[in-house]
Amino acid sequence: QVQVVESGGGLVQPGGSLRLSCVASGSIVSISRMGWYRQAPGKQRELVANIVSGGSTNYADSVKGRFTISRDNAKNAYLQMNSLKPEDTAVYYCHTRVLGTSGRWLEAWGQGTQVTVSS
Repeated sequence: QVQVVESGGGLVQPGGSLRLSCVASGSIVSISRMGWYRQAPGKQRELVANIVSGGSTNYADSVKGRFTISRDNAKNAYLQMNSLKPEDTAVYYCHTRVLGTSGRWLEAWGQGTQVTVSS
């Protein structure tokens, strides 16, 4: 079983910055991918950014140049969000795909952290 927990959300003014953190835990052999998704009220959940085991990253067009996803050598992923806009307001979810000790590929979602950009 795999769990992910996010932290770092909050209220920030337009133009401000926030850093989200995500930690994966459980019976993990290796992590294939970690990513951040977001869901605003009345909208579908969308990919914000992800990073694969080789280090390649992928970003939504709406956040390119403002957000940066990174991972450390453990089981943590981060999303540095700069130049935040009101339209970035959403619940942000961490997602991971891992190889479990059972030999199976597993996926997990965090509970979400609220990011509100408002003056």
